[in-house]
Amino acid sequence: MSGIPGARSRSLAKRLRRYESRNVTFLADDFPVFWETADGATVTDADGNEYIDCTAAFGVANAGHCNARVVEAVVEQARRLIHGMGDVHPTALRLRLLERLAGLLPAELEKMYLATTGSEAIEAALKTAMLATGKSRFAAYHDAYHGLSFGALAVGGIERFRRPFAAVLRGEPLLIDYPRDGETSASAAAARTRDELARHGDLAALLIEPIQGRAGCLVPPSGYLAELRAVCDELGVLMIVDEIFTGFGRTGDWFAILHEDVVPDVICIGKAMGSGLPISAAVGRTAIMDAWPLSTGEALHTSTYLGNPLACAAALATIDELEQGALVARAATLGALLAPRLALLRSRAAVTAVRGRGLFWGIQLAGAAEAAAVVTDALARGVILLQSGARGDTISLSPPLVIGEDQLMRSIDVLEDAIAANH
Repeated sequence: MSGIPGARSRSLAKRLRRYESRNVTFLADDFPVFWETADGATVTDADGNEYIDCTAAFGVANAGHCNARVVEAVVEQARRLIHGMGDVHPTALRLRLLERLAGLLPAELEKMYLATTGSEAIEAALKTAMLATGKSRFAAYHDAYHGLSFGALAVGGIERFRRPFAAVLRGEPLLIDYPRDGETSASAAAARTRDELARHGDLAALLIEPIQGRAGCLVPPSGYLAELRAVCDELGVLMIVDEIFTGFGRTGDWFAILHEDVVPDVICIGKAMGSGLPISAAVGRTAIMDAWPLSTGEALHTSTYLGNPLACAAALATIDELEQGALVARAATLGALLAPRLALLRSRAAVTAVRGRGLFWGIQLAGAAEAAAVVTDALARGVILLQSGARGDTISLSPPLVIGEDQLMRSIDVLEDAIAANH
């Protein structure tokens, strides 16, 4: 491939710079390209160049871009009903989705709030914990990412996102070091977490990602989540698990909590749930969720697009596709093939760590500049990668679960070449 970005992408970038807030899209001479169409794990840009997508567009397209079953369901629903009335006049479709989600999650998790974004799901979970405990402070982890709205920032662990808005974020979270597999045992990490939590009697809940995504795909030691569940029970702190990125097959199981048979008090899900239609949910134990008062006609927490029919149709079709295509098991199988291939990258001086599970991996480099160079180089070679890590030093791999084995291995070839060319 040559001329990446192409002439049309460069022209569109100039026009975008004029109208869009300058804080949104990074624009340079060699980055980005403008997406035009996508199918499966292939993206085509505005100049007709094709790329292998190793991001699933931030982990959204687990069932593949423009999945035919999802497209058909959305088109059919659009002919019937595009928008409903949230908390006033529900739809049968919304009920079907709630029932379907309850069947995928542990039986103890059965009461739900539907929302549109991951941040909204997090905020619903935080409000739930406050009502259930009467407390208003939260514990979370350094380098955690739970969204950028004010409520989500209140439990965020990446300082650069919090700092500009610190005047409003008056309630500082208790931030704990996230344990890393290979550096500590689950028991030792849980003991340290317990010591931290025990010193604070004002905590409503502890919020954790089972694998830290934005931080660079950080994986805790096996067994840590299960031990953390016991710690939370002992101290009377609710356990909220953020599975917005790791859910719907990403790690080789429907949800990452299932790897350790952990049942949190509330789980937050989203991203891949709607295959590109915005929908998310906070799902909790009945005893916790029933801290909300019974509606008398005016909900305390709702939104205009709660249970949007198009998004519900997309979510139901996505679940069908993940089930019938055995895509969750496929993520585990491809992950097992990928692991030894990625492990070989550790022999390169530029690579400082490789970690992951299923189709969710992080390749850590020496610094942010090195990672950015690899992402840009790979784009020119026809592979879309994502720069991540709290310090921007990690290449994140989270391709669609439908990616072909040949596409996946081709992508690793490109990754290797890009690392070699820039270090």
